[in-house]
Amino acid sequence: MTVSGGDEYPLHQVPGWIAHPDTSDRNFYDRNYFNLHSCSDELFAIFGMGQYPNLGVHDAYLTVRKGDNHHVVRASRPLTDRLDTSVGPLRIEIIEPLKKIRFIAEPTDGSLAMDVVWDATIPAFEEPNQFLRAGGKVVFDTQRFAQTGTWTGSLMVEGHVYDVTPDTWWGCRDRSWGIRPVGEKETDGIRQSLNVMPGMWNYFPMQFDDHAIVYMCHERPDGIRPLEEAVRVWSDPDRPIDHLGRPEWEHTVTPGTRMLEHSIIRMPHADIEVTCTPLVVNYVSVGTGYGMDADWRHGMYQGPDLVVQNLTLPTEETGKIGQYGVVDHVGQFSYDGNVGYGLYEHGFFGEFPKLGIPDPRA
Repeated sequence: MTVSGGDEYPLHQVPGWIAHPDTSDRNFYDRNYFNLHSCSDELFAIFGMGQYPNLGVHDAYLTVRKGDNHHVVRASRPLTDRLDTSVGPLRIEIIEPLKKIRFIAEPTDGSLAMDVVWDATIPAFEEPNQFLRAGGKVVFDTQRFAQTGTWTGSLMVEGHVYDVTPDTWWGCRDRSWGIRPVGEKETDGIRQSLNVMPGMWNYFPMQFDDHAIVYMCHERPDGIRPLEEAVRVWSDPDRPIDHLGRPEWEHTVTPGTRMLEHSIIRMPHADIEVTCTPLVVNYVSVGTGYGMDADWRHGMYQGPDLVVQNLTLPTEETGKIGQYGVVDHVGQFSYDGNVGYGLYEHGFFGEFPKLGIPDPRA
């Protein structure tokens, strides 16, 4: 049967079942990303959930960087009803769409548990579509919206329970869907020598008292930018979004690594200059499915039954591998007397000569 609970709702976009996307591309995905921090360098939690209808997989993860350890709980099962937003001990509850979301990680044999509710502080911001083609194949065709917000609830790490309150526990989310590489690795064919997303990736959603700034930039080694954006979104939904013009970046790289240790982001059109400082890093590419683990990738089939795994890894070791993927930090951001916190995310894929970053394959 392909009829499911989703077919009860007026959500259909094509003459087919909700269970089946309007594309047979194996890489179709539908996913959530959240992060949580205490506006400090104490810890950084990142968690999410994804459905992969054409691969028949539903998976989720929670990872926390605290001190010298990188903790992960992850789960995977065959996809059934797409309205069922639970994977074993991990589940999402949509309390009020675009405003209030609950994420739960039930206690397992590992070091993590969590029950938190997220409240939006800005309206959902519609990010530009990301479209990339490599060797004739569409490798990215994604849509996403982003928000900043606050958290309320509890988080347990290594036996210590944190009282999560909205005054200091902030975080952002993004909700994305479309086509991007997922599941088991495909045969590269003509693309075996191609980097499907070459160059630098920056994604800095910055949360301030009454607004957020969202800066993003994908810049190729030749200087071409397939994607860029810089906007200021106010908490007041009646106040228009400020489009800040072309963003310019100035990064300081830690010598001998692919890590950023400081940045200045300028929006000359709006006369804004933001100082960006990373506080604590989470190598989110390790253990969670973002591509660094051969045995666990987003959408990878783990068998006919629910699989739940717990990992505790030394941060020093995860960094050796994780710096080659997407790297997430809690960031502190300041401009014109405003001080805020948010996500300081970067990645360097292949070489990036402007910053002296070599091709790792060389």
